[in-house]
Amino acid sequence: MKKTMIKKVVSMAAIVMTAGIFAGCSTAKTTTKGNQTTGNTIKIGVNMELSGAAAGYGNSQKQGIQLAAAEINKDGGINVNGKKKKIKLIIRDNKTSTNTSASVAAQLVNNDKVAAIVGPATTNAGTAEIPNITKAAVPSVSPSATDPAYTLQKSGKVQPYVFRACYQNNFQGSTAAKFMTNTLKAKRVAVYADNSSDYGTGLAKAFKKAYTGKVVDSQFFTAGDKDFNAVLTSFKSKKIDAIYAPGYYNELGLIIKQARQAGINVPIVGSDGMADPKLAQIAGDQNASKIYYTTPFSDDVAKDNPTAVKFMNKYKARYHQDAPTFSALAYDSVYMIKTAIENEKSADSVKIAKGLANIKDFDGVTGKITMNKNHDPEKPIAIEQLTKGKVSNSFDIK
Repeated sequence: MKKTMIKKVVSMAAIVMTAGIFAGCSTAKTTTKGNQTTGNTIKIGVNMELSGAAAGYGNSQKQGIQLAAAEINKDGGINVNGKKKKIKLIIRDNKTSTNTSASVAAQLVNNDKVAAIVGPATTNAGTAEIPNITKAAVPSVSPSATDPAYTLQKSGKVQPYVFRACYQNNFQGSTAAKFMTNTLKAKRVAVYADNSSDYGTGLAKAFKKAYTGKVVDSQFFTAGDKDFNAVLTSFKSKKIDAIYAPGYYNELGLIIKQARQAGINVPIVGSDGMADPKLAQIAGDQNASKIYYTTPFSDDVAKDNPTAVKFMNKYKARYHQDAPTFSALAYDSVYMIKTAIENEKSADSVKIAKGLANIKDFDGVTGKITMNKNHDPEKPIAIEQLTKGKVSNSFDIK
């Protein structure tokens, strides 16, 4: 009698456990993907290089992000299906570290439950966050990650939650090559690129593929290098007409300074990594002449764009300085997220990703933007010229 009762109890327990397991499976299947926005605010995370080697870019972008959010909130917020919701920025420093960027992304999507992320600034830090944002189904817009493969999986398919506000390196490199040939009339060029990331190597590859003159020498430097004299001396002996030097302002500022001190006065052409006031500070204003770089934003070209003029005026009023390229890109990134939310009439992360993928003719500070199938923006490009450390001319490249 006692044994029979024990069997019945065990049997009933098994039934209850089995029901629990199936209930758990049912719950997993019906769990909504992504982060859902509730309440009167929309959380937007910022995963940014606020310290470390790329802090100059990150802090410029932070200012653009904060200006955009302040403007939107002053206007009442983002219109979500007839109801205005204000932005709540959650800003975290990835310290220009891939490991920190990955952990910052995890914190933003899992703990803070943000609906979207702006950043990181660099391709390496941006790539590091991709597994965590993809798992959480939260989109990220990088203002300045330019490596062509950044938005693509290894299979070649697009990363569903990865977007950018800047154009990719292939476009920058080929534009610089055409400018060297058509405008500078440079027939003999040396290439001196940063090989510590895909940024510099990718730009160098794209340039050499498009350049129709003769590349007489091609050398590389590494982030953190300080002495470039040996390579520059070898360039000088080869009777070059120009140098193509894609990289970041820390090293490029020193390269410019040492080139001029060595008597190398040919044009030095670079990429958007040079579009920071710190470049001239490091090089010295007197050395920073005949310097050119590709950029998605130029004050001179932007004067014909009412949206850009409005941004530049507000930026100067808030920060008491002219708006740099990276602030403009970050500003556009926030407004792209706003546009995606309003077009989809939803602030839930999966819908925001869909809205970003469908952006068309977005009226940005950096020009009209249409997102292509690879989540790369189709937009205009310009080249700025520095003379004595100041922008003296710009070229609107068609």
